[in-house]
Amino acid sequence: MSEISYKDAGVDLGKIKQSHNKIAKALAETFTFRKGKLGEPVTKIGHYAGLVDIGDRYLALHSDGVGTKVLIAQMMNKYDTVGIDCVAMNVNDLICIGAEPAGLIDYIALEKTNPELIDELMKGLIKGAKESGIAIVGGETAIMPDVIKGYREGYGFDLAAASYGFVDKDEVITGSTIKEGDILIGLESSGIHSNGYSLVRKVIFEKAGLTVDDTFPETNKKVGEILLEPTRIYTKIIRKLIHVITVHGIAHITGGAFTKLMRIAPDGLGFEIHLPEPPTVFKVIQKLGNISDKEMYKTFNMGIGMVLVIPEEEKGKLFKVMDNYCIKAYEIGKIIREPTVRVNGIKLV
Repeated sequence: MSEISYKDAGVDLGKIKQSHNKIAKALAETFTFRKGKLGEPVTKIGHYAGLVDIGDRYLALHSDGVGTKVLIAQMMNKYDTVGIDCVAMNVNDLICIGAEPAGLIDYIALEKTNPELIDELMKGLIKGAKESGIAIVGGETAIMPDVIKGYREGYGFDLAAASYGFVDKDEVITGSTIKEGDILIGLESSGIHSNGYSLVRKVIFEKAGLTVDDTFPETNKKVGEILLEPTRIYTKIIRKLIHVITVHGIAHITGGAFTKLMRIAPDGLGFEIHLPEPPTVFKVIQKLGNISDKEMYKTFNMGIGMVLVIPEEEKGKLFKVMDNYCIKAYEIGKIIREPTVRVNGIKLV
């Protein structure tokens, strides 16, 4: 059976990284436009959020969307949860730099005017905002029939947002204090979250020939139910942790999966990871698509939605705090003196 990769599904992570580097280099030139003024950038492009100086604090900024998970919503004709994903993909990145998420502005692009669809999307956005403690202060709706096409005629849409938060200048977490011997704590995901769906759809619908109404293999749930499970929002628990224990780094495991840890690694250091057994959804996707371990670790969160880097002596306090939350935490590895990411013995970077 031939092996399927993310590249086969139309997503070339290598080329994407090259594009990101090119974009970051070009946009860095704009930093001089605010030099010495209110709103001067203080972080390089490429972290989970950008920081700008607003006086006594920093303003953290980020933008993200739901990706091709919107097609699963259209297949199921169910739109009241993808707004949660949109909020989660934004606030979970803001918290990685130590910022308290505060607000969001949404952007909805539609194939055609569809009040019913908008109403359902709002339900998820409001639920996500409530869970993360943010305000949605505005947005934009665009009707673009020549650009937006979807699975279900008249229901094509894309959902994205720009978000902001605040962080005291002495509470910024960039990963710069990470040191050799620090340990890695993984917080469990709620499922696939909102990344890797181009590969998921190719495996589940094209190769396996399943539909959203079929039973997902090795479970008693429907395919659509498994694939549409909303992204977990981690802001409350991580805000609690960073005020109780010392946290040297935080990584949201999204696009690029565990390779993304290098965003927070100081020069010369890297990550040795040993993951627990992944949830059924990932094992089934890997089996049906004949996907290599390396490809899985570079594409999916494998059951770990966030990674915290902490001093080993803080481990006891962390697990004591986690006992009060319905999120499992695992010790999954350590910081090593090698600029690499290895997962279960496989080198990713």
